[in-house]
Amino acid sequence: MIQDIEKLCRRLDHEFTDSRLIGQALTHRSAGGDNNERLEYLGDAILGFVIADALFHRFPGASEGELSRLRSSLVKRDTLSDIAREYSLGDYLTLGSGELRSGGHMRSSILADGLEAIFAAIYLDGGYQKARDVILTVFSNRLKHLKIEDQQKDPKTRLQELLQSRKLNLPTYDVTKIKGDPHEQVFYVLCAVDELNQKIEGAGSSRRKAEQDAAARMLNILDHD
Repeated sequence: MIQDIEKLCRRLDHEFTDSRLIGQALTHRSAGGDNNERLEYLGDAILGFVIADALFHRFPGASEGELSRLRSSLVKRDTLSDIAREYSLGDYLTLGSGELRSGGHMRSSILADGLEAIFAAIYLDGGYQKARDVILTVFSNRLKHLKIEDQQKDPKTRLQELLQSRKLNLPTYDVTKIKGDPHEQVFYVLCAVDELNQKIEGAGSSRRKAEQDAAARMLNILDHD
């Protein structure tokens, strides 16, 4: 596991002086002991400020309301859990036995909290500038493609409009599996754009949320392309 965490740190471009911080950031409260709850609280504040500052300078003509909506779209749970999945964060988390059995390593809330805790751990270990650099790198593609006019549209709508603009057929969404207890289910949906030979799976606490998650991830792929 230590070697695996070192791989994650390399992807984040930060070598921890105090390795206990990253260990704590990756430990969910269900595992007991030193967990990431306090770090998540701090990381949430740091992330919010870094993103607010970046948006303030990137969109000099935007109103306060527009900036707030842009920030919300980036720091919301769905976006954070998407990023966490891109970094395979669930593979590094330490969870209690109950969370392990119920698929906690894929739960959006746990992934989002873990990512925020990591930002706090980097801040405590390397200072604000290092935390800022990591956050801006992690969010770079999303910041680059962010548009004020898109904030009123959900990912499924934006994906549909993008494909229509390219004269392509609409995507298909299929539920591939459902995990977890009835009161805490996680839905997995496969979004496919056959003409581009692209498929991506999303997850959420309902089919609708899983479809939106899959659409957002597909948009990210197409933006890269």
